[in-house]
Amino acid sequence: MSEMIDAAVKALTAKLSAGFDGVAKFVIPGEGAIMLDPAGVRAGDDEADVTLTAEADVFRAILDGEMNPTMAFMTGKLSVDGNMGLAMKLGSVLG
Repeated sequence: MSEMIDAAVKALTAKLSAGFDGVAKFVIPGEGAIMLDPAGVRAGDDEADVTLTAEADVFRAILDGEMNPTMAFMTGKLSVDGNMGLAMKLGSVLG
């Protein structure tokens, strides 16, 4: 597992302290994938209701609050595949 994935798991765990009632996956090409579900946040590449894909720098900027997830999606820096409502709910938690 990459350092990027380790750091992202820790950051997402802190942001989602109230939990998440869906199954989402963040894919960071060249680094790996992160799963978010009611059990918490972990590295993994399982089936998900929604998959969000972004390069490492975009993902880092979203986690650091430097980039709005909705704007990242609208500008093509973040792609979403699956349940758009769940993606929007996750975006509001991260944004």
